[in-house]
Amino acid sequence: MVLSARMKILLVAILFALGWFVNLQYRDLFQTDEGRYAEIPREMLASGNWVTPRLDGIKYFEKPVLQYWATAAAYTLFGEHNWSARLWIALTGFLGVFMTAWAAVRLFDRRTAWCAAAILASSIYYVIMGHFNTLDMGVSFFMCASLFAFLLAMQASDRQDIRARRGWMYVAWAAAALGMLSKGLETVVLPGAVFVLYVLLTRDWRRFRELHYYGGIAIFLLLAGPWYLLVSVRNPEFPHYFFIYEHFQRFLTPVSHRPGAWWYFIPILLLALVPWWPQFVRALAHLFRRESAAPGFNHTLFLWLWSIFIFVFFSYSDSKLASYILPIVPALAILVGRELALQRRGELLWSALLCMVVALSGLWLAPLVHSDGGHVPLDLYKAFLPWLVAGSGLLLLFAITAFACAYFRRPAAAIGLMVVALFAATQIVTSGAQALAPVYSGKFLADQIAPYNQPGVPFYSINGYQQSLPFYLKRTLTLVAYQGELAFGLGLEPQKWIPNIDTFIKRWQRDPRALAVMPTATYARLVKKGVPMQVIGRDPERVAVKKP
Repeated sequence: MVLSARMKILLVAILFALGWFVNLQYRDLFQTDEGRYAEIPREMLASGNWVTPRLDGIKYFEKPVLQYWATAAAYTLFGEHNWSARLWIALTGFLGVFMTAWAAVRLFDRRTAWCAAAILASSIYYVIMGHFNTLDMGVSFFMCASLFAFLLAMQASDRQDIRARRGWMYVAWAAAALGMLSKGLETVVLPGAVFVLYVLLTRDWRRFRELHYYGGIAIFLLLAGPWYLLVSVRNPEFPHYFFIYEHFQRFLTPVSHRPGAWWYFIPILLLALVPWWPQFVRALAHLFRRESAAPGFNHTLFLWLWSIFIFVFFSYSDSKLASYILPIVPALAILVGRELALQRRGELLWSALLCMVVALSGLWLAPLVHSDGGHVPLDLYKAFLPWLVAGSGLLLLFAITAFACAYFRRPAAAIGLMVVALFAATQIVTSGAQALAPVYSGKFLADQIAPYNQPGVPFYSINGYQQSLPFYLKRTLTLVAYQGELAFGLGLEPQKWIPNIDTFIKRWQRDPRALAVMPTATYARLVKKGVPMQVIGRDPERVAVKKP
């Protein structure tokens, strides 16, 4: 039976969806980001206040509101679970693969589209980011949606299809607005800077006249404006903190304590594109060749400018996180996919060898992974090792087979084997990280606390804040001698925390019933001070107690 092209696409989509969504529930929410971005929408839903984001009951203005709304809606429909907390990230990551393929087939050809999708599905970095609850996958989705819609608008302009150009530009403006609601100014400033850079390099000044400003700005303000206006009216302190501190000060100064060398993102980029480095090098080499440009808009040049400018922009920043360059990966997938579509035998042999290197590295690290003297107990590492070995072993087996296929001139089979193996191995190893949950998640401790977690009983978090713990306890905590990223909100509502241990001890002694969680070292100090406490739970780093 010969399947039609549509049936093949449908079958691949179904199998990919099963593999993509199957493990959303399995791993508990890890700190810090996963707990934070699960808890804020939980509090939004519990309070009924969908305008002012709060974390632990305290105003939290670091990020906009779209993902909070989406996750709170998921909680409303499906309940509060690991998988519903990650659903928005997983959906945008999953749809991002198909969106990239769709853009590639419209801009280039079908083979490029298949290969671009294959590169994203096999990208260890992209797959991890599509299953880890941060804001960056949603932001990347809307930034790339805006990018691709813009490129299609320029394509329509070259074909003198003004109606299509206007429609795609309006889609680009709408996606930019949703990006603005996802993270902030970067979703507007970075694409705008890339556009200006492109026009300056090509001297194609007429492109300024093709952006449909009036309708586009109206759409942008209609979608993004109401929440920003309403949250600013209700919280006059919001505009300065969000726009000045969160954007300019964090970019220009080390105030967020996320430094990194100039080469910080290079290993991350290499991880994102392994094992397609040979194709990436060839694509990059083409960028610097002096060839006569085809008439019309140069989509390839724009995709390269997008990737290079965003990469350099965040490399220059004084605040760096591994997830910041995620928006360049779909663009690079198309550029590298054009080279992969040519199925050069030598390059595929090197790609298969790179897969083997990744697999052998995992197998080599397996018995050594616990020897770093870190804070994770050895028994948890031992529970994780079978997953690491299984993922690495699967990748090695498939990589050897892919090498043989490439050697005997079966390039499509070689590519398919590498894509399936990398995707499956990444899912296996990241699922196995659940073995480390007692250290990195609050679920283990929350289960021990649950029998004592009664409504109206004060609950204190001393010298720290485990951000996934409130999500699993379904309640907020009172911070003691700790502010962290909640410092700004606590400055607005200082009555919501206890600034020092001595004040806490007095409060604890007055409370008829109370609960507390603290680092093990803090518990030891309070025992020496004679504070009455009964242990009700432990994990490798923290102790939970109640008042006897």
